[in-house]
This record gives sequence, structure tokens and C-alpha cells, in this order.
Amino acid sequence: MKYPTLYKWHVWLGWLIGVPLIIWTLSGLVMVISPIEDVRGEHLRTEPGAITPVQPVAPLLEGRAVEKLSLEQRATGPVWIIRYKDGGERRADPATGRLLPNPGAAEIRALAESYYSGNSPISSIRLYPAEREPLELRRGRPAWQITLADDTNLYLDAESGSLLAVRTPQWRVFDFMWGLHIMDLQTREDTSHPTLIGFAALSLLSLLMAFWLLIARQKRKSASRAPR
Repeated sequence: MKYPTLYKWHVWLGWLIGVPLIIWTLSGLVMVISPIEDVRGEHLRTEPGAITPVQPVAPLLEGRAVEKLSLEQRATGPVWIIRYKDGGERRADPATGRLLPNPGAAEIRALAESYYSGNSPISSIRLYPAEREPLELRRGRPAWQITLADDTNLYLDAESGSLLAVRTPQWRVFDFMWGLHIMDLQTREDTSHPTLIGFAALSLLSLLMAFWLLIARQKRKSASRAPR
């Protein structure tokens, strides 16, 4: 392909991919400005305490297949956390092995306060079923949303009371930019779809054309300066 024709195609291709390139660069810049630990709100989480001495009794498993069984320290003392292979979770009393009921709003409030190391007060508490979880959670679990006065959300598992996620305003900006970066603002999880692949391929083609044009232009300049 001749230089003028290739140059014309490169210009038109540049107009086509210009907006995606700006979006990728801007979103990438925003996402790397702050350490990922700050974005995830790890500084707002309390460190788990040492487990209070106890002679644990194996919990009742109800005949369900178990994926993981762990003994965790909570504000009120140690508790068994049972994670079943079918996706469910339960708590059990380590002293008796008896299964405990799902935590209610009052217990969830106390748990949230024990998990949170910041100073913002709780402004609201709301329960979400797994099929209607907020977009910012994306854990596929029934969860309590504890909203703080500074617009930070804590999410606690509705069955076990475990802390699932901390979502700060900074995290939401990061998440929106991530959705822009992968061109998926609906689920913000699909990193392999035709639109993204197509624009990435066109961007690579445009860069290769730019390098070829740069080399060809340099050769043309050298040829024009050569003695006749």
C-alpha cells in the first residue's frame, strides 16, 4: 500500500479509535492513582482478634456437604462458620455444636460496629436477597447493607454475619472506571466481549500502521537528502 493511501487509512482509523483510547487512558490513570488497599477500604477494617480459649464441639452439619469449616473470633466470642458446598452458610456455637439462627438487624449492627475501625456513624441498615443484591456487591449472597454517614457501605452475610465487602465512595469511582475500561457498565465483569476485542484489535492495527508510517517517512526524508 502506498504511503498517501496508508496515511489516509491511519487518519480515519484514528478518528474511530480515538474515543476508546481516551477512555482507556483516563480510566487506567484514575484506577492507579490510589493504592488498591485504600480503594478496598482495608484501612477501615479491624484486625481479627485472637480466638478466646475454648474446647470446641464439632458442629451439627444437617447432612449437607461442607466446603469449609472455620472457627472465628467475633465480638461476642468464638463461633463456628460453616460454608456448605451448595453455597449456604451457617453459624454454630463452639461450646455445644448447636446451629445458631441467622443474625437479625440488632446483631448485624453490633457486628458491623466490631468490623469497622472508622468514626462514621451508621445511618441505615437494609437486607438484600441474593437475587437483588446491589451492583457494587456482586457476591451472589443474601446480605445486610450497613450504610454509614460518609456514604461507605459495609456488607455482611445474612446467614453467617461475615464481612463480605467494604464499599467506599472511592471504590465506586474505581468500579465505574473499571466498567469503562472493559466497556461493560452493566455487570462490570465481562472482560472478553466483541466490542472490547474489536476496538483493542483496531488500536493495535493503528499503532502498527503508525510505526510503519514513521519508518517510511524517515526513509523518504533520507532519500530526499541523498546527493543526486
